[in-house]
Amino acid sequence: MNLHNELNRWFGYTDFRLGQEEVIQSVLEGRDTIAMLPTGTGKSLCYQLPAYITGGTVLVVSPLLSLMQDQVEHMKVMGEKKAVALNSFLDYREKNYILRNLNQFRFIFISPEMLMAPKVMERLRSLLVSLFVVDEAHCISQWGHDFRPDYQRLGDVRASLGSPVTLALTATANREVREDIRKILHMKVCKEIVYSADRPNISLAIKKVSSFQEKMETLFELVSSFQKPGIIYFSSKKMAEDTADWLKQKGMHKTAYYHGGMEQEQRILIQQQFLHGRLDIICATSAFGMGVNKADIRFVIHFHLPSSAEAYLQEIGRAGRDGQGSIAMLLYSPGDEGLLYQITDNEMPADFQIEEFFERAGMQSESELMDQLGLNEIHIRFLSFYKQVYISRSKGSIPDNQGLATFVKKTRDLRLESKRLKIGMMADWAMGSTCRRSGILKMFGEEYKGSNEMCCDICGLDYSRFEGNQRDERQDEILTWEEQLSKMLLNK
Repeated sequence: MNLHNELNRWFGYTDFRLGQEEVIQSVLEGRDTIAMLPTGTGKSLCYQLPAYITGGTVLVVSPLLSLMQDQVEHMKVMGEKKAVALNSFLDYREKNYILRNLNQFRFIFISPEMLMAPKVMERLRSLLVSLFVVDEAHCISQWGHDFRPDYQRLGDVRASLGSPVTLALTATANREVREDIRKILHMKVCKEIVYSADRPNISLAIKKVSSFQEKMETLFELVSSFQKPGIIYFSSKKMAEDTADWLKQKGMHKTAYYHGGMEQEQRILIQQQFLHGRLDIICATSAFGMGVNKADIRFVIHFHLPSSAEAYLQEIGRAGRDGQGSIAMLLYSPGDEGLLYQITDNEMPADFQIEEFFERAGMQSESELMDQLGLNEIHIRFLSFYKQVYISRSKGSIPDNQGLATFVKKTRDLRLESKRLKIGMMADWAMGSTCRRSGILKMFGEEYKGSNEMCCDICGLDYSRFEGNQRDERQDEILTWEEQLSKMLLNK
């Protein structure tokens, strides 16, 4: 079979991007495959083309509802009518209709949480799934930067579906994380296709500042001079909002903020406005980016220190997907890592919360426990998952609350230790005076041997290459989703 002919037949392309052909060939040969490809290399083609060639059903596990929705909508625009997303966006009637007609779909996108529903799994088991895809597979590993407990159950899900050929896709997974993926998905014989995490067309730079005021002034200078569009990442939702408002007050009207605490409709609107050029700058938390396929992003600025090399590369990988030169700039002030340590500690439940949760479980509802103990949904998922792990290891016996709490505390401490280590490595990298690219790739076990005249600020960087702005500077009106809808209805 000539894969280039198939590529042209189904998608109209003449050449594969980096890694695509090797991954597709492996899948078509029936091999379980872990593929680590740089962001922006078109990972979705790696399961779409095999589906068209074989005519089978593809089940794609995806971590974000908005990402699933975007992928389905994009496929429909491209003419694929047999794609559907099973997620909490659906009302009862829509969900039942899809489940009744599940065998009519070629591509089924689903969240790991939805896979835990018995009715959903019952319908999926009635299908012949030819390819099981785990997107953003680093979420499987407890050592991955974006760990999701429900992802750890995917090995059992895969087994219950008859262990179909499995493709695990990620852009950021070191050797330890890839080994976790292999183990949890029960991949006994597996091909690993690992490409460099390097993105040569993205220049890396760090500007060290001594105060918050200097950081804000530097941010304004950079955003004013850099070609647009661009993204500014923050560790704080409030800082993202406040900075977006501040930039608009200083004349940058095509600016908006984006974070996970916003209404879903507003987030979708902001994303679409950015994709279609009505916004130039997004002030965002890490919630923004996954699935945002905009080719011409020219800069990514980190206002706060990223939590890990994986998170950093994931976020700067939004830039330069058109292959043109882009810049990733980190603004670093000594001590910035303190905020990350605080955020990391708050992500996990405290000792008293763990003890009280298991002591009161069964006597009070989860919502009551959340209110009384100050727990959030992430805490609840963490506690519930590791309770099941403990019960499994106890061979189903009734758990001893004290032993259970001790086990969960130890698990939490190991995870916190791993995350704090990664934060420390990023702080050392930011304070260092050696090649930025070499340093970040070293954290992935890579040795940088290339040469790049636009490598980083240490190796020499001509910032004028990233300056200037040819985009339309009209001050487009930025509306809320309610105002946007109202305007559309009035214009009918």
